[in-house]
Amino acid sequence: MKVLAVIALKAQYRLDVLLDVAGLARSTFFYRQAQLRRPDPKAALKAAVTSAFENNHRRYGHRRVHRVLVEAGWRVAKKTVLALMRELGLACRVRRRRRYVSYQGQVGAVAANILDRQFAAQAPNQKWVTDVTEFRVGTRSCICLR
Repeated sequence: MKVLAVIALKAQYRLDVLLDVAGLARSTFFYRQAQLRRPDPKAALKAAVTSAFENNHRRYGHRRVHRVLVEAGWRVAKKTVLALMRELGLACRVRRRRRYVSYQGQVGAVAANILDRQFAAQAPNQKWVTDVTEFRVGTRSCICLR
């Protein structure tokens, strides 16, 4: 950061004054300036990480992206993939489980308890009972009658 500021102001002020104000050694400034001109040594790996992330619909985290890269023939550590993904701003969306709330507004009418737990019948088809269970599948709510 300081090096970029010194480079920007170098045309207007003397270099030794700028280095004093920035608190940079002269050798450090020239080393960092040369580093900025060099091509990125991890450019190919960054491209591979980005393509692996995009090809999987931006859903893969660093572990799964690492696995894709290893299967493609790259020799790279998981932490390197994590650092590159952070540097590139690649983050998968984390799905959070929502807490179940059964109340969905107006409550329906409760049927009268005609059977009153007297389940024994004199003949077949005199008493019929059912159980209503609601459960969530994905984003949809399903009702199961038993």
